Amino acid sequence: MDKSRFSMLLLEPGEIYFEDYSCSLSNKETFTEKNTQQGRLKLCSKSLVFEPRDWTSPLIKMHFKDCVDISVANPTCYDSNNVIRVKVKQFAEMLEENVLAPYKFIYEDREFYVSFDFASADECLGQMQQLQRASTLHAPEHNSMVATILHSRYMRMVFDPVMMDDFTEEIVCELQAEKISPLVRHQGKLALTHTTLYFQPFSNVEGSAILKLKLGQLRRIYKRRFLLRQVGLEIYSSEDSAVPHIYLTFQCEDDRDRIFRVLEESPNAQFQTMHAEEMILQWQNGIVSNYDYLMYLNCLADRSKNDLTQYPVFPWVIADYKSEVLDLNKTETFRDLSKPMGALNSDRLERLQERYHEMSDPKFLYGSHYSAPGLVLFYLVRKYPQYMLCLQNGRFDHPDRMFNSVKDVYNNCLKNMSDFKELVPEFYDTDAKGDFLVNKYEINFGERHDGSKVSDVALPPWASSPEDFVNKLREALESDYVSRHLHLWIDLIFGYKQRGEEAIKANNVFHHVCYEGSVDLELIYDMNDRHALEVQIMEFGQVPKQLFTKPHVRKISRQVSKPLSNSEEPITYRMECLDTISLHKEAVTCALRQGSRIISVGKDGTLKVYDIQQKKQIRSIILCDTPLSQCVMVDENIVAVGSWNNEIYLYDVEYGRVVESFRAHDDSVSCLLWLEKERLLISGGWDGVVRVWGNVGRTGQALRGLKAEFDHDGNVTSLTYRRRRHEIDIIATTTDGEVFVWELNNKGLVNKMQVHEIPVTAARMLPADRLVTIADDGLCVTDLAVLHSVYQKQLSEPASAVWSAGSALWLGGAAGSLRHWDMLTVTQLLQHQAHDDLIHSVYFDEASTTLVTASRDKTTKLWLLTPTS
Repeated sequence: MDKSRFSMLLLEPGEIYFEDYSCSLSNKETFTEKNTQQGRLKLCSKSLVFEPRDWTSPLIKMHFKDCVDISVANPTCYDSNNVIRVKVKQFAEMLEENVLAPYKFIYEDREFYVSFDFASADECLGQMQQLQRASTLHAPEHNSMVATILHSRYMRMVFDPVMMDDFTEEIVCELQAEKISPLVRHQGKLALTHTTLYFQPFSNVEGSAILKLKLGQLRRIYKRRFLLRQVGLEIYSSEDSAVPHIYLTFQCEDDRDRIFRVLEESPNAQFQTMHAEEMILQWQNGIVSNYDYLMYLNCLADRSKNDLTQYPVFPWVIADYKSEVLDLNKTETFRDLSKPMGALNSDRLERLQERYHEMSDPKFLYGSHYSAPGLVLFYLVRKYPQYMLCLQNGRFDHPDRMFNSVKDVYNNCLKNMSDFKELVPEFYDTDAKGDFLVNKYEINFGERHDGSKVSDVALPPWASSPEDFVNKLREALESDYVSRHLHLWIDLIFGYKQRGEEAIKANNVFHHVCYEGSVDLELIYDMNDRHALEVQIMEFGQVPKQLFTKPHVRKISRQVSKPLSNSEEPITYRMECLDTISLHKEAVTCALRQGSRIISVGKDGTLKVYDIQQKKQIRSIILCDTPLSQCVMVDENIVAVGSWNNEIYLYDVEYGRVVESFRAHDDSVSCLLWLEKERLLISGGWDGVVRVWGNVGRTGQALRGLKAEFDHDGNVTSLTYRRRRHEIDIIATTTDGEVFVWELNNKGLVNKMQVHEIPVTAARMLPADRLVTIADDGLCVTDLAVLHSVYQKQLSEPASAVWSAGSALWLGGAAGSLRHWDMLTVTQLLQHQAHDDLIHSVYFDEASTTLVTASRDKTTKLWLLTPTS
């Protein structure tokens, strides 16, 4: 027998397929060769579907609500008494000649006689009559009765262990579940063992008696919201897996979470972990494309191509559908991404706002959504015509209302009072080459009012073909303009402007039912109310899960300096220890390289100068009887040193003498920063003050050169800076976990942020206004443009020192490890045990490609970095 033509898409959305029977069908009381067809009868929750063996004959669908009578036929008329008569007042024919087309509805009384080959007519009749009675009830009662029938069947169903790969496998848990695909829900049983996840469907429509997902091949797993309930689980396996992907839903959230927890903790599963912050930084750095990032955000926000109520949403980015040539260098070519579709036309928005203000709470600005099942299939009807027939009960839309022209649809989205839809990923999917724009199945969609036949979608003049159209849209999506403004659209759809006061300000308010958390279906006990809400959710669409509550970061230029490498791809390095220098009697607190010399200071109060070529100490001086905290070069031969005795010392390495010392703070000097261009020395202290010193190097003039003073709530722990055109900002971190940004010229506080809950250990600037800070609770990257953290990472060993050079980051650890991170790809490339104890400082010398590390183990080490590839 040929492959079955029956599909769950031939049923109504959500309808349940129970089982089928081998039988013969006749529309007359006598079964003859001429009027009888061999085939199978499908018993479903709302209908009977007969699938003839002859593939040219149509499938016959008989709704229970259209059945006048279902009974056992008079046995005197037949050789067999195993016949059921189904009397209907109308029925539908589908897939005649196996051609996908609108269903043919026949509005006439008809009697069908079903002769079962193996099943008992009496047993089948009882099930059919039960479902027929259910069809006479209101939708909520009908759904409840069908659910009771389904539950009864489920309780009788036992997972068949014969289907397992290994008879010794132990079932960890067994639950009722549904496999979800667009518009279809397959009921079944899920069984989980230590090595495999099994799904056994109730019916045989899957074409496989059981689906098997090996835990060792699982790669990604996501919790999903399905019809506003947290009951979904989407699982991705490796590409070579027999089941590369499955979307399951469960009876309740606890069942879903139980499976998720077992899978996540399974030693056999090898999940790929990509934290949201890593993806954000990679996108911001240009490592991840705009297309891939939007797909990732959709995935995080519970959007899936398996769920048409939550299909991935993409923005209109092009506003020009008239020109012969698409100019991506003109601003007018693009849509304003800072506004939702409904706010792009000011005249329409004004009328919508008038209606909004006249409403009673809960108010909404837009009466339709930007993404809903009907809108998704409006775009994709040529690619998935069977979905549209399922959604619209066997009919396509009116030819004039179909997706006929890109320009017309965009204009309608700008002007129509009830059309605010965005796009679907297929508009930017270059791999599919725009196949959704072509009537490849040659379906007869009908004729428009002007007599033209609905065929392929009319493209703008600048597109020569569907493939060219999609390629140019993708080019526009990745363009500089969109990259600079895409974060604004993300704020509307996934971010802080999605709901609340910010949504009202942004004219971005939809019906309250479509927002996550606005309706708890579990608390609605009235069947009618619950059914009405479920229908509304299905038809209206849902707002994505809110991912961000603060402004999203902006994408930066790909021109990022990388001193360690000229390559676009991160390069790992081999570390070779060139020298271990043991000169201090106590912990070495800071060390740097100047030419062929290494200068270090320590808790023993001494400053040491070591010659790399001679491999010996050439200078040693006890500056004070208290620990020294930090040292920076302020000239080729002058080093500034901060001390716990509140003093700053200026020492001439060449002549071996102290040039000057002065009391800089009322408590210990904790950190120093030198601005070469401005010739300014910045100091921070445990007194909570940052001071800016000029005249450094002029004997006796340092105190007179005090340029600025900044007060903080806590002790100052580290200093760094950033340049903004003609401005310089001094950035200080404190023991309160705060970051202060001070403008040097006007001496004003630009910003203050809480980045850690505990003292900040150190801070460095990354390209494009990103600040990396470290503390015992981990590493944090803060985007100073939006003033909030974009990446946080808890490290296995607390970082105690940090150095950055372009996108390269070096972290010294509390247990002596040294790590190299690439902050473009946000990955750790190297980890090396450099010292026996905490690393106090890390210094990178670009000229020699060497690192200098200073440790509490009383040593300073010089490391040569050699690319491994």
